[in-house]
Amino acid sequence: MRPVIEYLNYREYIRDYYEERKARSQFSWGAFAERAGISSPVFLQYVCESKKNLSSKTAPQVARAMDLVGFEEEYFCLLVAYEHGRSPAAQKKVMESLTELARVHKVRVLGADEYKFFSSWKNSVIRELAPAMPGATAKQLSKATRRRISTAEVRDILDFLLQAGYLEQDENGNYHQVDRSMRMGFRSVQGRVKLASSELQRQMAELAVVALKEETAEGRDMKGLTLGITREAYSQIVEELAECRRRIVAIATQSPRTEEVYRLNMQFFPLTDMGGTDLKQNNPSKKRRNK
Repeated sequence: MRPVIEYLNYREYIRDYYEERKARSQFSWGAFAERAGISSPVFLQYVCESKKNLSSKTAPQVARAMDLVGFEEEYFCLLVAYEHGRSPAAQKKVMESLTELARVHKVRVLGADEYKFFSSWKNSVIRELAPAMPGATAKQLSKATRRRISTAEVRDILDFLLQAGYLEQDENGNYHQVDRSMRMGFRSVQGRVKLASSELQRQMAELAVVALKEETAEGRDMKGLTLGITREAYSQIVEELAECRRRIVAIATQSPRTEEVYRLNMQFFPLTDMGGTDLKQNNPSKKRRNK
């Protein structure tokens, strides 16, 4: 059976534990519940079927019934807390606890590195900048970010990027990207990465406002459109933007050289709320269009 830290769903771990025990001995849901101090003999079966939920009180009981101790018990309880987080803020707090657990106990928690990477704009900047400046010190890298990232932060980020496998060092100490391009596409940890995505998008939008004020027109390109559209047009535009991003990545990765690190924001959001009205009915009549 896989270690609990390789699971993203506490119900799956309970099910796998039960099936493994049942395959080796006469083990029932009732016996399992009794070990956990739960009166209902079918409660844990219902939990695995998503008909019932573990609470913050029963989670440690079930963890100990499965012989989980130390950080493994803590990880299992955090999985329970993550699933039942009622808001992105609550889930974010749990993910931060999972990330800290991985750091303290020096274990690889599935999804923790991905969450940490995408939760701050500084990680992606240093990932691009460090390979572009061979031999540069942390202080020089900090200065190249126009002092928005401190020298101490650069050191911490480099350590993290190396440990997580986003960067590697050669015999001369120079940094290289393990993968030329990255995207938020980790299937098994997609929910956790999406949680960090909204925070990253907010940070990047704030940086865009700063760039609008501080950068010259020659060093930036910022334009926008305000459009009246149908739902069908919305879907087509989203597809077009996705294809545009793919082409831009292809252009950017043609050369192994990096001369500057840029951020491209694509933001397409509603400015009105028409109460769910069928937009097709809002088309002007033929007579009105011909005026």
